[in-house]
Amino acid sequence: MNKPLQGVRVVELGTLIAGPFCSRILAEFGAEVIKVEAPGEGDPLRKWRKLYPDAQSGTSLWWLVQARNKKSVTANLKHPDGLAMVKRLIARADIVVENFRPGVLEKLGLGWDVLSALNPGLVMVRLSGFGQTGPMAQLPGFGAIGESMGGLRFVTGFPDRPPVKTGVSIGDGIASLWGAIGALMALRHREVNGGTGQVVDVALYEAVFAMMESMVPEFDVFGFVRERTGNVMPGITPSNTHTTRDGKHLIIGANGDAIFRRFMQAIGRQDLAEDPGLANNAGRDERSSELYGVIDAWVATQDAADVLRLAATAGVPASRIFSAADMFADPQYAARAMLEWATLPDGKRFRIPGVVPKLSDTPGSTEWLGPALGEHTDAVLMDLGYSGDQIAEMHRNGAI
Repeated sequence: MNKPLQGVRVVELGTLIAGPFCSRILAEFGAEVIKVEAPGEGDPLRKWRKLYPDAQSGTSLWWLVQARNKKSVTANLKHPDGLAMVKRLIARADIVVENFRPGVLEKLGLGWDVLSALNPGLVMVRLSGFGQTGPMAQLPGFGAIGESMGGLRFVTGFPDRPPVKTGVSIGDGIASLWGAIGALMALRHREVNGGTGQVVDVALYEAVFAMMESMVPEFDVFGFVRERTGNVMPGITPSNTHTTRDGKHLIIGANGDAIFRRFMQAIGRQDLAEDPGLANNAGRDERSSELYGVIDAWVATQDAADVLRLAATAGVPASRIFSAADMFADPQYAARAMLEWATLPDGKRFRIPGVVPKLSDTPGSTEWLGPALGEHTDAVLMDLGYSGDQIAEMHRNGAI
């Protein structure tokens, strides 16, 4: 079955999270992604977090997922032959994805002016901490910095404690999604406007900032600064985390008018269901402390399974807060193929995340796991027209 991005060639020059996750999305849906790595060590992500023991003294399980469906090519960008090879590769590409600090590629001779002259139809996705312009453009910026400057960290946590992170590198992930969206929009523009490429400039802090809901107009109109509020969202009531009799933590979102009435009826509080002051969100929000006290007290008398069963019957959104162990045991994850089976080099079977989103006619899939460093170098160079002798010489002189 064809995939929607079949025939699209992507050259990835990034490392770690934002750039590689962006091109991973493209690879999952059929793009040929050729990842260019430095000879020797390659992408540092190969050695991040949990390592599975192998001949390379351990390979990151994260790497195996982040680099799935990609080809690995090594190139020394400071060697003239390695640089020339990458230019030849980019000249035949549709998209370049990079997440170096602005100015690094320009110093190497791989700036937009050079690459667009080589390939006028090229789309260049540039992910950086602060974007390619502005007074902070040259500063280093990781996902944590983008989350902080973009406003997310300020509103995450409890009001009596310092801000906290979300548990994953969410800033990098959000920026990756914007990069993939931008790349597809630029390809569409190229298709209908004479084949001209362009730069997709994604700043991590702007990617996070774009997700901050009504923060900007609320401050500009009312001078209101959204603060940390723990597990509740002021203005949207009731929606909170509650602890059951058997010690499980549940999210219950009964903030729709009809949903709230059904939930109150289901827990035996017909008085609250019929209270005209609670018929809409504004009224409920004014009495949020009262409502959360009622719900906390009721949930504390119930086991998690009973609360979830009642909520499902009443049509009230509710869920346990899932750990990885919960996901592995959950029938919804299984039904949606969100835990795929894969095989490690030694034959051990293990699960990896499924592909998102689900396309009905041309779905994405995992074709292979993250490759060994330089696994595809020779094959890619031969496809570019290099001879066997030329490739051998480039290995000898350290260009690849």
